[in-house]
Amino acid sequence: MVMKPPRVELSPAQVTQLRRRLRARDLAPNERVRLERVRLAAQGRTAPEVALVLEKHVVTVRGALHRFLDGGFEALADAPRPGRPPRWEREDLDALEDMLDASAAEGRIWTLPALAEWLRRERGVDLDSSWLSVLLHRDGFRWKRTRDSIRHQADPALQAAAWERLEGLRLYG
Repeated sequence: MVMKPPRVELSPAQVTQLRRRLRARDLAPNERVRLERVRLAAQGRTAPEVALVLEKHVVTVRGALHRFLDGGFEALADAPRPGRPPRWEREDLDALEDMLDASAAEGRIWTLPALAEWLRRERGVDLDSSWLSVLLHRDGFRWKRTRDSIRHQADPALQAAAWERLEGLRLYG
């Protein structure tokens, strides 16, 4: 069976819709490339020319053009991802962020495993601490490693006595 090369002709309304879709900020990268294939083909370029410009294989370009001709713009969208849906909701992360803001005002320090445990205990959400780190970074949270110090627990009188003993030992050495 010989397939005819796809010929794409867009109406003025479709051209407007194509431009609007290409300007969308939340457009998936693969969908943007598929829309570019349609745009270039609508300008009269052949599938091999479009493939050359977009650095894709000609079979891939033809597939996208056939998808568009068969199903319109909706057919160019990415298919749903396989796998289990996430176990957390946006409200869970919002509650965690509110708790972190309150803790910061109190001067309380959290570790990622402790945050994951808080989510498990308070919200019933089971997240690995490494994935929680990714999610918090996406939301703009930044942190640094705290220093291990017991300086705040030191007794000034004991420190002064220890310094005197050290000075005494230095005189003998």
